[in-house]
Amino acid sequence: MSTTTPTAPADPERKAPAAKRVKVRPGDRIFSGAARGAGISLLAIMAAIAIFLVVKATDALSKNQGSFLTDQDWDPNVAKPAFGVVTLVFGTVVSATIAMVIAVPVAVGVALFITHYAPRRIAQTLGYIVDLLAAVPSVVYGLWGYIFLAPKLLGLHTWLADYLGWIPIFDKEQPGATARTLFTVGIVLAIMILPIIAAVTREVFLQVPRAHEEAALALGATRWEMIRVAVLPYGKPGIISASMLGLGRAVGETIAVAMVLSPSFDLSIHILDPGNTTIAANIANQFGESNDIGRGALIASGLVLFIMTLLVNGAARVVINRRKAFSGANS
Repeated sequence: MSTTTPTAPADPERKAPAAKRVKVRPGDRIFSGAARGAGISLLAIMAAIAIFLVVKATDALSKNQGSFLTDQDWDPNVAKPAFGVVTLVFGTVVSATIAMVIAVPVAVGVALFITHYAPRRIAQTLGYIVDLLAAVPSVVYGLWGYIFLAPKLLGLHTWLADYLGWIPIFDKEQPGATARTLFTVGIVLAIMILPIIAAVTREVFLQVPRAHEEAALALGATRWEMIRVAVLPYGKPGIISASMLGLGRAVGETIAVAMVLSPSFDLSIHILDPGNTTIAANIANQFGESNDIGRGALIASGLVLFIMTLLVNGAARVVINRRKAFSGANS
């Protein structure tokens, strides 16, 4: 017959040891407060900018005799001011789109070459050159585009009009001896934003786990197949973020666009014809000669640019959040 040893009843008065309190160091407390203050300050600054733009633009918008969103004319300095922003928005969007179409593939290719193809010494030298290009002032790009690049692109304008003129955007309705067009501006902007996108994308590609690349190569993938299945999916959120940084500079660029572009308020989809202008370039060209209503109108156009930038960055954030599953950030 088996016997069982009775167990002593649990002491109801015995309590589990209390969890040890984590002592917060003064440095951690200071850093946390500074980070929280920086975030709050950023939101406060953005709100202050938005309030300033709205307040300064309200008076001009109330005296506008036309439709601010649809009129193509810009005459805010006359007795009966009438101005619209549609031409400015169109020029801003088209020039930035041309710049992104040219710059993003080239920048990703440069980043891939530096990180996965070039020898170390060449990669370091090329990386320094890319970083230095990002520090070139806008006025230098503007002078180079106006004096050197625009005359050199006359032949390209003619070739595109002759052979691709059946595409509406390349149809040249105003034959002339100038290449100060949105197409030229887009090329200049692409050169300006390429170093930013390439530098950020390069750093993203360098963060790809080495194990992912070696696993792809061990399974028999070529170098390009390894990049396609391991590097690009991991770096896609970073590429999008870098592209948005470049787009922010392309949309808000002022001096270079004002120097290269031949401004006009004729809304035209033909990017090889002189015409159109951008919001930032129009502000630079008109601000010194404007009266109070004219400056208010320019500030109102700046408010539109501010809203456009917020919408673009918000859309990019949505895309990045959807792509986090492929970046390895949650692994």
